[in-house]
Amino acid sequence: MGEQLGLLKVTVVQGKKLVIRDFKSSDPYVVVKLGNQTSKTRVINSCLNPVWNEELSFTLTEPFGALSLEVFDKDRFKADDKMGHAQLSLQPIASAARLKQILHVCSGETVLRKVVPDTDNCLARESSISCIDGEVVQSVWLRLCEVESGEIELKIKLIDPPVASSR
Repeated sequence: MGEQLGLLKVTVVQGKKLVIRDFKSSDPYVVVKLGNQTSKTRVINSCLNPVWNEELSFTLTEPFGALSLEVFDKDRFKADDKMGHAQLSLQPIASAARLKQILHVCSGETVLRKVVPDTDNCLARESSISCIDGEVVQSVWLRLCEVESGEIELKIKLIDPPVASSR
């Protein structure tokens, strides 16, 4: 296992224009994965623009990959339907956290980096990574892939690991 970089707190804020997978609506929930760690939100019934505001926590260790998410429609009597997936590279937020440590930014709000939509991410629009009162924070809208429509808003916070005491 690699070096612990910190605690990644992912708030699944909301979904927008999700696809219909039942008769007139869907019952969406989101599964978020980082490496072998998985967490999921609650199901919101009959809603194509759900608001979850649920915080999920993951341990970020080297080497790290992308944060991935899948949206599903909860079904009672058959397998849950897929409603799209997305991924987000964590490299920008990790490098912004290193920059924060180098610059010793700890109070107020400072924009550390901007991230634009490209082939490495599913960003729907430009995102900025800021240091807000010592915490590295990124707010993103991710476009869902392999589906007709849908976006998911996440707020991501990278919290520094506790400093080990010297021996």
